[in-house]
Amino acid sequence: MSERVRRAAGAALAAALLLASRPPADRAPDDPAGRAMSGRQAAAHPVEHLRVKVLKTLPHDPQAFTQGLEMGGDTLYEGTGISGRSSVRAGPPGKQPTIRAALPAPLFGEGITVLGRTLWQLTWRNRTAIERDARTLTELRRVPYPDDGWGVCLQRARHRLVTSDGSSRLTFRDPVTLAKTGEVTVTEGGRPVTELNELECVGAAVYANVLSTNRIVRIDPATGAVTASIDASGLLRDDELVPGSTLNGIAAVPGTDQFLITGKFWPRMFRVVLVSA
Repeated sequence: MSERVRRAAGAALAAALLLASRPPADRAPDDPAGRAMSGRQAAAHPVEHLRVKVLKTLPHDPQAFTQGLEMGGDTLYEGTGISGRSSVRAGPPGKQPTIRAALPAPLFGEGITVLGRTLWQLTWRNRTAIERDARTLTELRRVPYPDDGWGVCLQRARHRLVTSDGSSRLTFRDPVTLAKTGEVTVTEGGRPVTELNELECVGAAVYANVLSTNRIVRIDPATGAVTASIDASGLLRDDELVPGSTLNGIAAVPGTDQFLITGKFWPRMFRVVLVSA
């Protein structure tokens, strides 16, 4: 079997796994502090329409099933998935990782976030989250995680984690214990926005990849309202796409208004700014 065929077969398997991961129908939030706006309020909320403008193109591992992407200082952290191929890696953006840690089967790696000296790595349906040393990626402990793990980011000002599970919910968690502290339903035009995936916290806002689309949404986590819809289409050529190669990965570049974005099985990563569409 050729390497190209082998890659395509593996990607097809990954795509099938993703389809199987659709969560059950959304439930209404039960935390009054995290309640979404009413349909009338959400419909009236202005939604900014943005697109990505590429500043620089960087290489990216085309074998990486990207699940989490985040900058910590000058270091780019990336978490990857698929049972038996999951990992977390760190190094300069666009360069070979200087360090990586494999996640043994049957664990299926998902989102990651850096908390300074430590890093959280979620797993998909293994009901486990892994805390690591951010410098060495050494595993420090495993913590029960009762939900499907998808995306995660840290809201530093609120001292809380924000997590997704593929539904329209964002769940807030204690950054030490991962205990739930609240949740909010994400809406746009009064309707829930489902399949929220990889997350990036930037100031008071949360950015979320929408699974199997070229769209990123910016969310006000206080209300759940989408405040911007970001078009990230057209970044790869048709001949660079394989089954399962969907946009997934957004990392704010510290000290700038720029982002690094990539996707599952993407051979390239892009340094971008967001401009009016």
